[in-house]
Amino acid sequence: MKRTTLDLWVGFFVAIGFAALVFLALKVGNLSGNNFVDPYTLKAKFDNIGGLKVRGAVKSSGVVVGRVADIHFDPKTYEAVVTLTVDGRYSFPKDTIAAIYTSGLLGEQYIGLDVGGDEKMLKSGDAFFKTQSAVVLEKMIGQFLFGKAAEGQEKK
Repeated sequence: MKRTTLDLWVGFFVAIGFAALVFLALKVGNLSGNNFVDPYTLKAKFDNIGGLKVRGAVKSSGVVVGRVADIHFDPKTYEAVVTLTVDGRYSFPKDTIAAIYTSGLLGEQYIGLDVGGDEKMLKSGDAFFKTQSAVVLEKMIGQFLFGKAAEGQEKK
């Protein structure tokens, strides 16, 4: 009987440990759901989204105000169309600029909303008038290197 009781307790603690790991994985991966109040959607078109991913953060002044809901390619304009889900507690002027930033040098990419001064506010389904695409580090390094190489050729 003691062996059965011991096995029962071990099984109980293993189950609790597994549940705790699943809980932490969901919290770390931001898969546990949004706690947004009355969310609304906005659209933004970018020439290059870099490494932006679905469920990426949407921030304004460093505060997470939404998440990236969908990313798809528009074959007519050859641009990436990003759908954002924004918390209904926050409203943004129509002239707000959506830009793609990187956390740190090699961190995750997120969309930053640079607030404008228009009195009219964006509504659900609206699109941003102006966007700024991601800065691709490899492209910048290539331009720098080719620029230096061209300078070297001109001096000779």
